[in-house]
Amino acid sequence: MKKMGRLFLGCIGLMVVAGCTTAPTRLEADYRRSHNLTKLNQILYPEAAENLEPVYGFDGGAAKETLDRYRKNFAQPPPPPRFVLPVSEFAR
Repeated sequence: MKKMGRLFLGCIGLMVVAGCTTAPTRLEADYRRSHNLTKLNQILYPEAAENLEPVYGFDGGAAKETLDRYRKNFAQPPPPPRFVLPVSEFAR
């Protein structure tokens, strides 16, 4: 019995030590830096937020039509998806 108890305690101790020795991965250690670098690499012109001048080259009529088309997409809910199962293959 004592041998079984020692073996059990040894296994428990080994599992505790093994669970405590895992170190964070490189991504976990530098998660904030990794996220910020990914975000900055996806932005073409990061200083654009500081430019407060109006945008030229997109006339009002074209902008209005674009916005109307965009808003019209949300006027009606999308149709529900249709699932078609080929019955002929299952009937054999």
